[in-house]
Amino acid sequence: MNTTAPTLTPTSRALAWCLHLLVVGLLALAAGRAVADHPPHTGWVLAAAVACGLVYAAGPVLPRVSRSRRAAALWLAAVSILWLVLLALSANGVWVAFPLYFLQLHLLPRRAGLAAVAVTAAAAIAGFAVHQRTFNAAMAIGPALGAAVAVAVVWGYQALYRESEQRRRLIEELTATRADLATAQHTAGVLAERERLAREIHDTLAQGLSSIQLLLRAAERALPQTPESAARYVDQARQTAVDNLVEARRFVAALAPPALEGTTLAAALERLCATTSTRHRITARFHLTGEPVPLPTAHEVALLRIAQSALANTVRHAEATTAEVTLSYLGDHVAVDIVDDGRGFDPAHLPVPDPEAGGFGLAAMRARTQALGGTLAVESAPGHGTALAAQLPLDPTPDPDTPSHPAPEA
Repeated sequence: MNTTAPTLTPTSRALAWCLHLLVVGLLALAAGRAVADHPPHTGWVLAAAVACGLVYAAGPVLPRVSRSRRAAALWLAAVSILWLVLLALSANGVWVAFPLYFLQLHLLPRRAGLAAVAVTAAAAIAGFAVHQRTFNAAMAIGPALGAAVAVAVVWGYQALYRESEQRRRLIEELTATRADLATAQHTAGVLAERERLAREIHDTLAQGLSSIQLLLRAAERALPQTPESAARYVDQARQTAVDNLVEARRFVAALAPPALEGTTLAAALERLCATTSTRHRITARFHLTGEPVPLPTAHEVALLRIAQSALANTVRHAEATTAEVTLSYLGDHVAVDIVDDGRGFDPAHLPVPDPEAGGFGLAAMRARTQALGGTLAVESAPGHGTALAAQLPLDPTPDPDTPSHPAPEA
């Protein structure tokens, strides 16, 4: 038998008190009828009723009975024995059988409780019949009907309680799941914002700082022989710093790049080529093919950033003299191609990205194109220049299975 706490199936405090009052009331009724009718053994009837009431009252206040199922079963057995004594002394004890049904069904396991109810009902019927010195079907109806009602009420309540508990657990699981989902969404949002800032930092601030470094080195080489050239390089570096400061403020606020403000993507790319040619020892030319169509802002930003990053890599690593930037409208696609005549590299043996040395540019470009359902292709060979092509669909359908590669700053 389970010896854990015998908590009555959680009835409300009011129902428990109703059960206590019912037991006390029926015992008082049996004792009152004994006094009023003056049957034989009236004193014994009163003593049995009082003893039964005292033992019953001790159960709810004894800590051991409230903690141990075995102790509760022993207490119930003591109450039942005293009830049998009362029943043997007075027919009025039969009424106490009804609250005993509820106690047995609450405190005993299902099968044992049902058996105890059946034995109690049989004892009530038999005791009443002995006192009446006769037996008929009407004598069995009352105790049997009371037992059936008690079983139906208790089992029905237990079923409702189990369903309520199951619903409570489901609600708790749902609440926990919603909390986990909210946490996951928050984490995903943080990672997405971190990835966005990483790409923007790489394509703007990191490339701008690299350009400033090259311009200042050029100014250092020009001194002291040609101070005019040095001053021009310093002025260009200062302007680059100003432009990057504006870029930083814009991408922190998640706005479009200032290069696209009030203009088209083609004009922004043409201005990018002109600025690159002015600030560095390279000739960058812009070409437009196809009929321009309005593009989503995300497309324009991605293509501009890819062109900026590609030209910055050309200036920094390729030792190229010319670079051709082509914006192509291809019906259902739009593409940007950047081709230079630099020293090239082996795409199969790219250096491992490093926070000190950089090497995150291609990863950032690929992440931008994949996020918009596009493709990025790179063709190069040592000594034969480099060609980079970024293509985006005009009706983007990003691949949900394509992982996003964060691009830390260079």
